[in-house]
Amino acid sequence: MKKVEAIVRHFKLEDVKNALTEQGIHGMTVSEVRGYGRQKGHTEIYRGTEYAVDFVPKVKIEVICTDTNLQTVLDTIVKTAQTGQIGDGKIFVYSLEDSIRIRTGETGEDAL
Repeated sequence: MKKVEAIVRHFKLEDVKNALTEQGIHGMTVSEVRGYGRQKGHTEIYRGTEYAVDFVPKVKIEVICTDTNLQTVLDTIVKTAQTGQIGDGKIFVYSLEDSIRIRTGETGEDAL
């Protein structure tokens, strides 16, 4: 099993969710996050005063999938979230040791 963490732009969230659902990937966790990478933030003007926004708002999508579905998940997220501009985000992949469905006690891939 794998855990995929994708940090993407806010306006791409719905597109990514719909594309993953179409591929048969059900279930995700979404968090609003802030951070910076190569962008290093940006400046904005508010009421005539310029100020720096050091941490850019993004959305973190977490998806747990089987090893066989991993490439589908990755390809779908990249294709859907990509705009070609700096700040499109990142994807991280982690190996998972186990998962347990609390309601039934199922473990491993059965718990997904």
